[in-house]
Amino acid sequence: MDKIEEAIEILKKCNQEHIIKFMETLTEEEKENLIKQINSIDLHQIIELYDNAQKPVEIKENKIEAIKYIDKEKLNNNEKEELDRLGESVIESGKYAVVTMAGGQGTRLEHTGPKGTFKLDVYGKGKYLFEILAENLKEANKKYNTSIPWYIMTSRENNDQTYEFLEKHNYFGYNKQDVILFSQAELPLMDFDGNLLIGKNKLINLASDGNGGTFRMLRKSGALADMKERGIKWVFIGGVDNALLKMADTTLLGLAISENVQIASKSIVKADPHERVGVFCKMNGHPKVIEYSELPEKMAEEVDSKGELKYGESHIMCNLFTIDAIEKISKENLIYHSARKKNAYLDEQGKLIIPKEENSYKFEAFIFDAFEFFDDIAILRGKREDDFAPVKNKEGVDSPKTAKELYEKFWNKKENSEIK
Repeated sequence: MDKIEEAIEILKKCNQEHIIKFMETLTEEEKENLIKQINSIDLHQIIELYDNAQKPVEIKENKIEAIKYIDKEKLNNNEKEELDRLGESVIESGKYAVVTMAGGQGTRLEHTGPKGTFKLDVYGKGKYLFEILAENLKEANKKYNTSIPWYIMTSRENNDQTYEFLEKHNYFGYNKQDVILFSQAELPLMDFDGNLLIGKNKLINLASDGNGGTFRMLRKSGALADMKERGIKWVFIGGVDNALLKMADTTLLGLAISENVQIASKSIVKADPHERVGVFCKMNGHPKVIEYSELPEKMAEEVDSKGELKYGESHIMCNLFTIDAIEKISKENLIYHSARKKNAYLDEQGKLIIPKEENSYKFEAFIFDAFEFFDDIAILRGKREDDFAPVKNKEGVDSPKTAKELYEKFWNKKENSEIK
């Protein structure tokens, strides 16, 4: 009874009386599960996030400046060889690990299951996204005579499915002892009126708290401790849905080492000033990525003395951190952004409501907000056709069709150059 009264008191203070009414429709067991969940959630934090979502984003242009980068294509042979040598020495010595963020479902692709289990129709027979990543790592292992530890961040929703899928496919030939799964954290969904949503399972509807939660969950799950035991010094973090992701790019790693920084990232040039991607800059003297929705139009269109976009370096989720940087970030509180989503929910009478348009906020932290904890970052500009083939939408841009074309074109070009 104390737990029930405590939960009801919290709900009243946070103006969530609709949940109290909803409880009247539940069995004792269902009510007990809901009460247990309520008492485990920091509702005051969620209310604060909701309040922040009502405020307009303000960016003061005079605090922002363009960021320097190195264009991989403009490195001469000696420069590239020196950077590669630095990067290779780390990987060969077993001090390099990779994290794949794979907590999402393939909803936008209309795929049932974890996004990593989506099969991209390449070369007729097709390849799963997890398979493509595994091949990428196996190639690096063979080249550098090592076995790179592969940490895969799942979600509560897809963890079991991911594990079963990888088991079924024998981890695509990857060393099972070097594949470690851990799950990301979640936060409640809230409608535009500030009400927590109840899911079909008769509990408060939760969603992953964004890729920025990777750092904290690496520490909480024990994965960070495992890295330390293995002697890891550098960690690459990338997404599951880029078919051209280079997870062991020795040039990027060498650049980070040569510039004596704790964080590094690969970029590509924006296709046009209004492409919907986050861009690198420096804000108040620290590296930062500004989301396309938060970049003023005037700044998006600004060009430098060479006629190039001043803020044209796109963040493509291709990031590198020292183990010390990850530990530092894991103890910090990243800011949360609010995304407007369409989510079904149960009303006070337990009736399922399926909205026709966006009706709720999802609160998520972004991995690039961690850049602000550091004074500098090494950025290596890559090429879209070599580094970025995202699989996000069912059709159109960043779809399986565009990813297939980019993937096949890249590997055909690479095979032809090796023959020559």
